[in-house]
Amino acid sequence: MEAKRTAIMNFTPKDLAALLEDWGEPTYRAQQIFEWVYQKRADSFETMTNLPQDLRKKLAQEFVVNSLHVVETVSSSDGSRKFLIALADGMSVETVAIPHRDRLTVCVSSQVGCPVGCPFCATGQAGFKRNLEPSEIVGQVWLVAKQLDRRVDNLVFMGMGEPLLNYDNLCQALLTLNAPWGMGIGARRITISTVGVPPVILKLAEDWPELRLAVSLQSPFPEVRDYLVPLNRVYSLRSLLDALKIYITRVRHRVTIEYTLWEGVNDRIKDAYELVKLLRGLNVFVNLIPGNRVDGLPFLPPSPARVKKFYNILKENGMEVSIRLSRGQDIEAACGNLYRIHGLERGLGRP
Repeated sequence: MEAKRTAIMNFTPKDLAALLEDWGEPTYRAQQIFEWVYQKRADSFETMTNLPQDLRKKLAQEFVVNSLHVVETVSSSDGSRKFLIALADGMSVETVAIPHRDRLTVCVSSQVGCPVGCPFCATGQAGFKRNLEPSEIVGQVWLVAKQLDRRVDNLVFMGMGEPLLNYDNLCQALLTLNAPWGMGIGARRITISTVGVPPVILKLAEDWPELRLAVSLQSPFPEVRDYLVPLNRVYSLRSLLDALKIYITRVRHRVTIEYTLWEGVNDRIKDAYELVKLLRGLNVFVNLIPGNRVDGLPFLPPSPARVKKFYNILKENGMEVSIRLSRGQDIEAACGNLYRIHGLERGLGRP
C-alpha cells in the first residue's frame, strides 16, 4: 500500500527550508520550489527543472503538489463556472469562479458541508463532514487559477462551511493566499463571510485587520434569527452586535451585512424598520440578497416589488444598501446552492 504523501501547500517557506536543511539541501531551494508551485503552477516535481534530479525524486516520494483534483466543471450563461473538486479521502467540495470584466473572483469552501445547518441553505441541509486542511483551502484557488490559466484577483469565503469555525486552518491558508511567495492576493481583496462567531470575529480583527468581513444577519428579531441561523442560539444577536462594534473600532473599515430575503419570513415592512433600528450608527453596508430557491425546502424568494420596498425603507432611513445580483443561478452556484458532497465519498480515484 502506497504511503500517504503530504500536500506541500501545507508548508510555508520557513517550514520547507528547515526540512530541506535536514535533508542536507540548501535552504534557498524552498523559494525555488514555491516559485514553481505558485507562480508557474507546476503540478509535479519532475517539471521543476532547476532542482537536482535526486531532490525532485525525493520530493515526489514525500509530497504531492496538490492533493485535490477537478471532477466536473459546469459553466453558467453569465460566465461563472462551478468546479466539483475531489479531496484525497474521496469527499468533495464545490468552488465557484466568478469573472467580472478583467477580474476574477473565486468563492472558496472552508469545510466539507456545514455545521451551522441554516434551514434555507442546501449545504447546511447536507450536514457537516469535516474541516478542510490549509492545503485544501489553498488548493481550490490554485486549481481554479490553473484551470482558467489566469490570476485570481479576489477571494470570498462564501462557499461550503462556516470559515470562523475552522479558524486555525483558515489562518494558515490565508498566509499562503496572501503572501508574495504564495498566491499574492491582497488582504483587502479577501472577504470572510460568517453567520457570526463573536469571539472569533474579535480574534480576526487582531490577526487580519485588513481583511473584509461580511456577516449574514438574516433577521433583526432574535427569535426569527434562531430559526434562520441556528448558531444564534449559541451566540446571541446582541453578542454579535457587541462584537461588531468592537471589530469596526479596531479595523476602521465598514462591515458588509448580508441579508437574504425570504417571502413572509424576514422581508416584511416591520423587518426592514427593525433592521434600520438595529444597525443605526454602525459603519456597515447592507447587501440584500433575494433568496435562491432550493428544491425540497419551503423557502420562497420574494417578488422584485417586495425586494424593492425593503430596499427603499432602508435607503430612506439613511442606510447604505444594495441589492445583490446573484451569479451562477442556472448551475446552482449561487448563495446557498452548493451541496454536492455525498456522491463522492470514498472510492473515487484520481483520473
